[in-house]
Amino acid sequence: MSDYLRKGFLLGLGAAVSGKEKFDKKLKELVDKNELTQEQAKTVMDNFIEKGGMKKEEWDAKQHQQTHKLAKDYGIATVEDIQEIHARLTELEDKLSDQ
Repeated sequence: MSDYLRKGFLLGLGAAVSGKEKFDKKLKELVDKNELTQEQAKTVMDNFIEKGGMKKEEWDAKQHQQTHKLAKDYGIATVEDIQEIHARLTELEDKLSDQ
């Protein structure tokens, strides 16, 4: 499963880099043709990068949810599960030491 995710991530990363390079090239062409100013091209590129960052955060959140779902489906304890068990164990140890 991790190999599948790694390949998917690398595919997405390659597509993003390729897309950015093509986008950057197109912006340079527009600046060279005086259809955009250097400042306008920078603003467009900044907006492109900002939107990419938002999509990355969205993807990260979805990936986190999917990982938790898979862990639950396969019966794998998550960090939260272990923390909850630890808290319950500490509570029980405290009760026993009070007796």
